[in-house]
Amino acid sequence: MSTSIAPSLIPQPIELNPINGTFELSADSTIAFADEAARQPAELLATQLRPATGFKLPVKPNTKGSIVFQTQKDPALGPEGYELRVTSHISIEAPSVAGLFYGSQTLRQLLPPEIYASKKISKGWTIQGVEIRDLPRFRWRGMHLDVARHFMPKKEVLHFIDTLASLKFNTFHWHLTDDQGWRIEIKKYPKLTTIGAWRKETLVGHNDDRPRRYDGLCHGGFYTQSDLREVVAYATERHIRIVPEIDMPGHMQAAIAAYPELGCTEHPLEVMKEWGICKNILNLEESTFQFCKDVLTEVMDLFPSEFIHIGGDEAEKEQWEASERIQDLRKKRGLNNMQAMQSEFIQRIADFLKSNNRRLIGWDEIAEGGLAEKATIMWWRGESLGNVGFEIAKKSVQNGHDLVIAVNSHLYFDAYQSMDPHEPLAIGEFIPLESTYSFEPEIEGLNHTEAAHILGVQGQLWTEYMPDIEKVEYMAFPRACALAELAWLPKKKKNFATFLRRMQMQEKRFAATGVNFRKSKSVMPHTTAP
Repeated sequence: MSTSIAPSLIPQPIELNPINGTFELSADSTIAFADEAARQPAELLATQLRPATGFKLPVKPNTKGSIVFQTQKDPALGPEGYELRVTSHISIEAPSVAGLFYGSQTLRQLLPPEIYASKKISKGWTIQGVEIRDLPRFRWRGMHLDVARHFMPKKEVLHFIDTLASLKFNTFHWHLTDDQGWRIEIKKYPKLTTIGAWRKETLVGHNDDRPRRYDGLCHGGFYTQSDLREVVAYATERHIRIVPEIDMPGHMQAAIAAYPELGCTEHPLEVMKEWGICKNILNLEESTFQFCKDVLTEVMDLFPSEFIHIGGDEAEKEQWEASERIQDLRKKRGLNNMQAMQSEFIQRIADFLKSNNRRLIGWDEIAEGGLAEKATIMWWRGESLGNVGFEIAKKSVQNGHDLVIAVNSHLYFDAYQSMDPHEPLAIGEFIPLESTYSFEPEIEGLNHTEAAHILGVQGQLWTEYMPDIEKVEYMAFPRACALAELAWLPKKKKNFATFLRRMQMQEKRFAATGVNFRKSKSVMPHTTAP
């Protein structure tokens, strides 16, 4: 199909061919599910199409209808592939419910972009005939959101998840705790939210600015367990698993402010109001391990994800080194140094999660001092040969550990998107759209078995400089669209020029659904950051 008439789909399908016929969605259209497994995606599509069209779109069990969903056996499509055929009627077939859902999201993109509007639009809803056969490259297609630095209300998180689902992401990594705020209700430890969820003020400007200035405004918020169950159900319906992160043993100042006995200092702490790496860290008493287990028990009750993220990054050990009681604990446990202390901590948490049929995942620092059995690494520190993060990532997969590639060189969306001096404040560095799109989540020198341990790829949104969802969306999109395509499409099929053309239609979809995107046509040369 020529680029002048090709549908503007993101991510681009593996196979797309024009065929004769035209489908028109109308007030008389119906949606059918040929088997019970196909009911849920059929009903969700109807829910998604009704607002803009104003059509009733009844959903009924049948093998005939304007749009028919049906599961079918096709091992070549894998667990998330689908086939979509558009003539005067539409059929969506897949081996799994997830595949049917992805087929329905492609169908939405084939319709005019106004289909994403939340109110009725007077418009014709026509699709040209097409056959699509599609399946993803990676099984982990993730986006991360930090709500600890700046709290994002539940309604906004739901909308963000819906946007990710429309781009066929299947993982939402939810960073729920950090030095600057604790956002998850833990019933056994109520002070985590009555105290730890609130800071008295927030830094104004960049963390490197001097003198530092503050806004004088209390900032905070948290999600009740009822909120969290609602978000999990919403995401699950859209075939997105939520991987919760409770960062430990570092990045825990908010928790220590609430429960000082968890820390290594006798000085009272407040919830942190600046950014950057914090020296305050959990102590390693047995009571602290029990606290972590208690928290994770409630987390596991709320989140059905196989993976539980425990952070493990940037754990400064200065307080451990200076503490006589921590040094005594180290000697009693027969450990040589503080790296070994952190390794033992991670191993014990991994064992606890394993005993509950869950898997530990953490940032690549968890491998320093030895890696817990079957722990999964999230590789974030650089992507170049010789970099410490690279060496950990490669060694980990060679030793049989699974890996998610989340490198800060290409996939940290808190970096500047262009060199325009009017760009809003960001943490620094420069990661333009083309840099993200061109990135290849591979590690050279791996054999086939080792390479199979690369689960996929993930983009990060750290919110030190993102005070609200509008800024989050501006920093995420269109780079998250580039990530969606590189996570879905085989390397040989990627094409940045056609991606930019297709983004013009995607921007109209974003406008219809109220997403605050940055225009993708503004790709600027690499110089120094603002």
